[in-house]
Amino acid sequence: MNNNKPSKKKIPYPTNDSLNNYLFKHNRRSNLPLDYKDLLRFEQAVPLLNLEGEDTHWQTVFFSPSDIDEIYDSLKKIYALLKTDGDTKVHDHLEVARVDHCLYGNSKPFRIRIINKLNDNYDHYYVKRTDASRIFGLELEHLLSPDFIQYLVDGETLIEEHVAGLPGDDFIGRELNTSEFNQIRIAKEFVKFNERCFVRLLGDMRSYNYVVDITPDIEGNQYRFRAIDFDQQSYEGKKRFYLPQYFKENNPIIFLGIKHMNPKTVNQYQLEERSLIAARIKSNVDRVQELLGIMQITQISSPEKVKLLSKELTKHHHSDTFHSCKNMGEIVLANLQLLLKKDFKQSIMEFTA
Repeated sequence: MNNNKPSKKKIPYPTNDSLNNYLFKHNRRSNLPLDYKDLLRFEQAVPLLNLEGEDTHWQTVFFSPSDIDEIYDSLKKIYALLKTDGDTKVHDHLEVARVDHCLYGNSKPFRIRIINKLNDNYDHYYVKRTDASRIFGLELEHLLSPDFIQYLVDGETLIEEHVAGLPGDDFIGRELNTSEFNQIRIAKEFVKFNERCFVRLLGDMRSYNYVVDITPDIEGNQYRFRAIDFDQQSYEGKKRFYLPQYFKENNPIIFLGIKHMNPKTVNQYQLEERSLIAARIKSNVDRVQELLGIMQITQISSPEKVKLLSKELTKHHHSDTFHSCKNMGEIVLANLQLLLKKDFKQSIMEFTA
């Protein structure tokens, strides 16, 4: 269960005409009233602390009196584009409660808190820099996972909806001391999450890059692990980077799996998830093929990392299908083709020992 780290700071890659046309065709492009760089005009910032008084690694930013009205009005319009297809009737009872900026991570995002003045309910969304790899990650999540993802792109600006759930590191610290029944369900859902990430090659799913959605059920809770960071979509060259089971931050959940599941049970959950992914591909095959075709002509990683990942997946799957892969798009396609042919191999003992 060795920890994996990115080889170095991720390089953002620009979108090309083919990807931009895809985004326009599928209603992902929008003329935004504000750019990412506009939010960099803040004049002051103070650290944002959590309820325990601990640093969250976010800072709340403040704009000048001459800028704030225009910026906040634009942020409300973006929220309307994201949530109500641009219907600005919601503006009257919405206001921007706070703008936070994260100095860590590749995208250095802004988090916008929108509050409903009628009932004090709030929502969030994020303003980030555009990166082709991140866009492919968002789109693959939308097409291959159980969840829909809403996002918008305009030039160098990317808008992402907030994914609700308890942050993975908080979940591990607070929710694992529960009934055996719930522990089994947690371990089961992590197996499925692990499988989804590896099939579509989404990397760096350590505990702070996903959330857990908890739904009370008749005799316990239902859990769903959801990725919230798509920076590392098909970027690194090491196979283990795409398997959440190998990040030490996730070890407490791995130990639950070792405690409560045997290899046969793990294999059952892996097969279930692969079958669901295959069904999603078949139900939207034209769009998946279109996206993967564009992914194959878009650079989102270095030739060295492509070569290394091809080599490692060849060894893992005992298949020569990766030998001819020249880019990450071709590798993802090869992985999915193995899945559809039921030749996809996942080592059971890697998870349970």
